Amino acid sequence: MKLKSILQAIHVIGLLFFLTNCDSPPLAPIKIGVVLPLSGDFQIFGDTGTRGIKLAVKEINDAGGLLGGRKLELVIADNKTDPAESVRLARKMIQQDNVVALMGPVSSSGRNAMMEVAQEFKTPLLYGIDYEGGMYNRYLFCFSPIPDHYIKPIIPYLIENHGNSFYIFGYDYIWPHKMAEAIKREVTANKGTIAGVEFTPFGATDFTPVIEHIHQSKAKNLILIQPGPDGFNFLKQFTAAGMKKDVKVTAIASNESYIGVVKNEDLEGVLTSLQFIASAETPATKQFIKAHSELYGPESIVTYSTDSHYNLVKLLAQAIQKVGSLDKEKIIPAMEGVVFDTASGPVNMRSDHHVDLNILLAEFTRGQLLVKKDFGVISPANQKK
Repeated sequence: MKLKSILQAIHVIGLLFFLTNCDSPPLAPIKIGVVLPLSGDFQIFGDTGTRGIKLAVKEINDAGGLLGGRKLELVIADNKTDPAESVRLARKMIQQDNVVALMGPVSSSGRNAMMEVAQEFKTPLLYGIDYEGGMYNRYLFCFSPIPDHYIKPIIPYLIENHGNSFYIFGYDYIWPHKMAEAIKREVTANKGTIAGVEFTPFGATDFTPVIEHIHQSKAKNLILIQPGPDGFNFLKQFTAAGMKKDVKVTAIASNESYIGVVKNEDLEGVLTSLQFIASAETPATKQFIKAHSELYGPESIVTYSTDSHYNLVKLLAQAIQKVGSLDKEKIIPAMEGVVFDTASGPVNMRSDHHVDLNILLAEFTRGQLLVKKDFGVISPANQKK
């Protein structure tokens, strides 16, 4: 009996030794769905945004992950700036890939379409591109400059420095139309005049008629709401026509990704206003650029889209840690009130799911985008209203 007991004890000890020394199965990853344009007109925003997302995920995973060691995993797809494709991808990522949250898209029509899916499946949608404002939904969280952020401060600046007459030109879809309405309100409120408003469909190649209309209007300021290839082409033709000597151009959403794609002479003197400018001389901005360069190389482009999508991942991660689970209905309220450090300073996700942002005015100068003025932290109106 003693020998049998000894053998049983040896067996138990051996089993325990095996169990404690063999590798434990890896913890299931936490998946995030990314639906951004990786081709087409808005690719520059999708590419830079995706790099910001990947950088944040790498930092979180390198620090040990979330919920006791679970790694973040990205499910990334190209929506080709197509709202229908955005919906298909969002449904697939929620139903088949079991993502805890969605990120994207770029266009307002795509965002509205994805928001319906997010609401149907009670899944957070994290949006990181500037838009026309006025959207509130329980499941939508925006790290987005809206007209209150950059139209309100820039119109008085332009009137004081370049004249009080404005021409508005942009793409013919939701965002430029809504932006034009906001611009008109601010110009009128500041006793300026609207000399003309015009929209063209995607894919226009000859802007001669538009340029002639601007010339005839005698406007001192042009607000260009045409990011992407069409806007690049417009700037080339506008410069060639000699218009920039008489008209100051402010290109909404223009950013560092324009450099190297658009000739320096076509960009020279063009203004933009955003929450992140890579040339800003702040320690936080320099640290963010350094981390990005270490991952993607010193020539990699960092834009406001990189910054905003990076910050949205950090917001989600803090909420998941706070809740201690992947319960989406608990994560949603946990994101409200989260304060997180950004390249522009500490940011608080408000109860209307928007953020106060430090806004900078910048100008393209000799192949660089340089900060011209710091408007400070701007708090937009409550977007629930």
